[in-house]
Amino acid sequence: MALRTAGSVLVVFLWSVAVVLGQDGWSVTYTTQSICTLKGSTVDLSCSYTYPSGTVTTTFWFTKMETGVEPEDLGQDPENAGRLEYHGDKKNDHTLRITDLRERDSATYKFRFITDQTGGRYYGNPGVSLSVTDLQVKVTTTWWSMTLTCSTTCTLTGNPTYIWYRNSKIVQEDSSPSYSVYLKTEDSFYCVVKGINSPAVYSPKNTSVSVSPSGEIVEGSSVNLTCSSDANPPVDKYTWYKITYKKMSMRHSGQRYTIHNISSEDREGYYCEALNIIGREHIPVHINVTSVFPWVPVVGVGAVLTAGALLLTIYCSLKR
Repeated sequence: MALRTAGSVLVVFLWSVAVVLGQDGWSVTYTTQSICTLKGSTVDLSCSYTYPSGTVTTTFWFTKMETGVEPEDLGQDPENAGRLEYHGDKKNDHTLRITDLRERDSATYKFRFITDQTGGRYYGNPGVSLSVTDLQVKVTTTWWSMTLTCSTTCTLTGNPTYIWYRNSKIVQEDSSPSYSVYLKTEDSFYCVVKGINSPAVYSPKNTSVSVSPSGEIVEGSSVNLTCSSDANPPVDKYTWYKITYKKMSMRHSGQRYTIHNISSEDREGYYCEALNIIGREHIPVHINVTSVFPWVPVVGVGAVLTAGALLLTIYCSLKR
């Protein structure tokens, strides 16, 4: 068995032989009966074959077959245009290369060949079972640590190496698909298998709060706050806090929070916290609260105070 990587493309060659014998000298030998590989990679499906006499005129691979109907050459399917390559000498070996694998390529592939002899048609069973999977990072936690696992829907062929990145820097390269982190963090993580990347997982970031209605909010009215954040996995919980006298108290749990009978004390001191299994982020909220009383110019206030002081002076003089 050998593995070859070309750039970011994973090519799988498997040489463990499974032989399927035919009748009267007809046979097909597949190099393997089962392959699990990654979405976006390249795979080679190989076989060799024998026949009693004549010359091979046609060779192809197929995945679907109906009774009494000639199987369809995969190369004739427009959806496969530019992704299939046939290699062989039309004597005793043949390879189908599929590039840019997609999950819908998962199927059982069988090889068929036709000779110039009467009745010279044959295909080999059981074929090659191809499973195409993507990479996903699964996260499990305890109270003190977090374990990230590079997960696939089938066991990858060839015992690959898993490379873990933390903030785009390699932190582990191992045959194990798991990587452990102590405590929660604000970092991002992803795994790579032979040039194929998983989506990154990360704690909430770019958290923001929208205020409705926008602009000035009159005291005594209501205001709606909505918190949003970018996170993968998505945010599990939004929590609203208010800081009063340097103490933080939880006021609401949920992405949206309505404050009724708002007052000038609500201008500052609110926080939205976004939390997922990786970590958390919180952001302060500013609410533009205006008084219900008309605005009084500073000069007018000064005049009122001066007049009051004068009246108090006159009153005191009369008392004497």
